[in-house]
Amino acid sequence: MIETGLKGKVVIVTGGAAGIGRATARCFAAEGCRVSVWDVGGSEIEAIPADLGEAGGEGLFQKVDVSDPTMVNAAADEIAERWGRIDVLVNNAGILRDAQLVKWKNDEVASVMSGEAFDAVVDVNFKGVFLCARAVVPHMIRGGGGVILNASSVVGLYGNFGQTNYAATKAAVINMSRTWSRELGRYNIRVNAVAPGFVATEILKSMPEKVLDGMVAHTPIGRMGTPDDIANAYVWLASDAAAYVSGTVLSVDGGLVVGT
Repeated sequence: MIETGLKGKVVIVTGGAAGIGRATARCFAAEGCRVSVWDVGGSEIEAIPADLGEAGGEGLFQKVDVSDPTMVNAAADEIAERWGRIDVLVNNAGILRDAQLVKWKNDEVASVMSGEAFDAVVDVNFKGVFLCARAVVPHMIRGGGGVILNASSVVGLYGNFGQTNYAATKAAVINMSRTWSRELGRYNIRVNAVAPGFVATEILKSMPEKVLDGMVAHTPIGRMGTPDDIANAYVWLASDAAAYVSGTVLSVDGGLVVGT
């Protein structure tokens, strides 16, 4: 049995109120971690501390908009004061505002991706990752090291129709992760990105059945991923088992084959 070395570690999971983030928070709690969930809200946020406690760890919810540097800095300082350190940051928070760059119909422009939609996704998916990492790194350095894990996506590797903003942010996160792995390795801070494939979250499951069937058809394993599939990857990358893994992108996508 591989010892993860995670028991007692202090972990922050952004966007942790639901979906992949919630599963990730529970997986770290099951390893005996102290986990703070950052999110703007959700229908079950009051249950998060008890839920993580039942999983085997200690849990806390902090209302944080990751695009707001004041909130991010204050939340990170609060965790460091409460638990004495920050060991792991999982930058999971993300939003979608899908639209075609220019939709052309009947020889004229039918619609475009708005500047507001573009900026909203950049603020959360890209700038939010930057702000959260910037806030926790000093605490990690003081504590002797840490792990930063950033949520990319297969669309950050391959692009995707109707997702100019989302795909761009997820590609940017990959290179930001690689840059940080170079800058922060000297402080014993490892940085990696995870690129999930098609995962059965509530947002995805609301799509038309025909679209979902197409996603499965492109996945050699023959099913969509689950939030736990991604959560387990985060836990492994944060663990001692991955102690020499930094600056990489781990695709967790069932062998996804794009364009077939």
